[in-house]
Amino acid sequence: MDAGAKALPMSEITAEVVAQHGLSEEEYERVLHALGREPNLVELGIFSVMWSEHCSYKSSRLHLKKLPTEAPWVICGPGENAGVIDIGDGQAAIFKMESHNHPSYIEPYQGAATGVGGILRDVFTMGARPVANANALRFGRPDHPKMKHLVQGVVAGIGGYGNCVGVPTVAGETNFHPAYDGNILVNAMTVGVADADKIFYSAATGVGNPIVYVGSKTGRDGIHGATMASADFGEDAEEKRPTVQVGDPFTEKLLIEACLELMATDAIVAIQDMGAAGLTSSSVEMATNGKAGIRLDMNKVPCREEGMTPYEMMLSESQERMLMVLKPGKEEMAAAIFEKWELDFAVIGEVTDTRHMVLEFDGEVVCDIPLGPLAADAPEYDRPYLSKEEYAQWAGIEPMVARPDSGNPGKDLLELLASPNLASKAWISEQYDSQVGADTLQTGGDAGVVRVHGTKKALAISTDCTPRYVYANPYEGGKQAIAEAYRNLCAVGARPLAVTNCLNFANPQRPEIMAQFVHALDGMGEACRELDFPIVSGNVSLYNESKATGGGSAILPTPAIGGVGIIDDYDTMMTMGFKAEGETIYLIGAEAWATPDPERSHLGKSLWLSVVHGRDEGRTPPVDLTLEKAAGKIVRQLIADGLVSAVHDVSDGGLAVALAEMAMASGIGAEVEQNERYTAAQWWFGEDQGRYVVTVPDPQALNEALAKGTEDEDQARVGFRRLGKTGGDSLLGVSLDDMRTAHRSFFKEWMEG
Repeated sequence: MDAGAKALPMSEITAEVVAQHGLSEEEYERVLHALGREPNLVELGIFSVMWSEHCSYKSSRLHLKKLPTEAPWVICGPGENAGVIDIGDGQAAIFKMESHNHPSYIEPYQGAATGVGGILRDVFTMGARPVANANALRFGRPDHPKMKHLVQGVVAGIGGYGNCVGVPTVAGETNFHPAYDGNILVNAMTVGVADADKIFYSAATGVGNPIVYVGSKTGRDGIHGATMASADFGEDAEEKRPTVQVGDPFTEKLLIEACLELMATDAIVAIQDMGAAGLTSSSVEMATNGKAGIRLDMNKVPCREEGMTPYEMMLSESQERMLMVLKPGKEEMAAAIFEKWELDFAVIGEVTDTRHMVLEFDGEVVCDIPLGPLAADAPEYDRPYLSKEEYAQWAGIEPMVARPDSGNPGKDLLELLASPNLASKAWISEQYDSQVGADTLQTGGDAGVVRVHGTKKALAISTDCTPRYVYANPYEGGKQAIAEAYRNLCAVGARPLAVTNCLNFANPQRPEIMAQFVHALDGMGEACRELDFPIVSGNVSLYNESKATGGGSAILPTPAIGGVGIIDDYDTMMTMGFKAEGETIYLIGAEAWATPDPERSHLGKSLWLSVVHGRDEGRTPPVDLTLEKAAGKIVRQLIADGLVSAVHDVSDGGLAVALAEMAMASGIGAEVEQNERYTAAQWWFGEDQGRYVVTVPDPQALNEALAKGTEDEDQARVGFRRLGKTGGDSLLGVSLDDMRTAHRSFFKEWMEG
């Protein structure tokens, strides 16, 4: 590819070359039509990455348009680097979640590290100082020969990058399932804070304005990274290692400070980070958003390797790089800032009015592409998908006919606490610096909480999804993912504001996979509308399946949800640990406790059924969104009124696991009673939705508050059932010491064994 940059002989673009660039025959015909001629290799490469699934969302755009994205507090929804919401007092929270799945499977440390680096840039690009990181991780079977290496590498990469940059990691989830054996998921989220009147956007405007490259030099790492992330894995996964980017968190820290310093001036017209597809996507997006054109002199791009061609420069995904449009005359001042921070600064082009991307190298034009076909007019597919009924038949989810019971709930609880998905994740979280910045108020609970520096406000952050639910019923599973994020924010006393997501699915060209995607989005959309919880940013990661030896096939459908909420006064923040002995424990949820309903007493798809009995049937627990909203409002009011001392939502493992987590967090046990209208398994381990456990220091005060009544019919459906009292050193006949030992055993034995 030594001649790759200059106008190549047309015979060089063969059908094989087109296929190697991930373009179908039909898509290549669209390229020919857009150009009115054959492309050279530089142009083909640019079309390849811009039309990749990772950059163009060609299989998902049609359905993403159906999601609710607006609310009075939404300043900027999807379409920019990150979502922006108003958090009062002239401040905004800026946040997004993205995937780095394929790179993390190939090279776990760098794949995860650069995932963190990329999402940090998405946030500070918009003028925010990053204040918190979170993540959502999915791994395969612990006994898979590669899995221990993958877990160790990913966790080290997340910690290594985030810790060095100085942004605390405050929330996350880690799950295991055989479906991720050959394709793990690494989803990274960053939240930042900015002044609401100083948000920076990516639209390049002003003909003649200089285009400036800042940050690290460009190398050959990460070339075709976006294309690689838009295909499933074959036997050659290890050969794709050169497509994985290499990150430097210390340079990223310098880049954050330099960008924020320049943002404090009036020099910047537009700014965009170089993420997937590097210089190509950043320049195309800036010009497209500004309805302008762009001209770049490739000889001026800072390179760290000899003889780099424009093809390599445009497709490289080297990290810690940004592209800016500056006001004329501000170049010298901006250069001084970046030189002070020991970062590269180069004027590499200018904004034009041509609506074309024009690249020059060695005095010749090596690329001239109209911007419309690259971005706004990129392919958009309405791929076939199964109906809900057809999908249910394809998935073959068996109804629960024989309902097992628990003869010894205490023994079952210990088995659950020791299982990989419910085991203590302290081995992971202890590798992350959660306290850097000195504003972290809570980790390890229902949501991470960070103080908005210099104020009484705090942001709550949660990541949630239950893929086994989504697989069994994508629509209900999509609703549940949103509802659980909402519930976790309410549990710490936060008012849920908005959602970011990372939609991880397998091959969209398979109708059953596309059905998972479409129906899950429908469920998510309904939940967001009902809960006033709009989606303001996100990422789609498709083709998450593997044909590699020892790998599985498709992953479980995993629409990971990142929820953000606001606590107006962090002194009211709630935690889940019991606070004192002798307090009354209540279960909050559906008011019809007295009439057990097998459809609500939900053991189907439960972890108890899987872990204790090795079974995986039943339907996804239904989500009553009106009840979810009403219960959340009541819980937030109880917290605000000081009537409860501990709150925890009920999720994986059911009521018994929720109580155990509250007890282990505090060192205080509990004496609790079973509702005899339910079987022991239903009561203790059923995964009914919309429920919270709360402790109440003064039941009389609670009763008086409830007796005042409410005119809200939905809130009237929310019931309170007394479970027992806090106290002692055991739960369900199991000592706290035994619970803690079981809870810590999995990672201790796996990583030290």
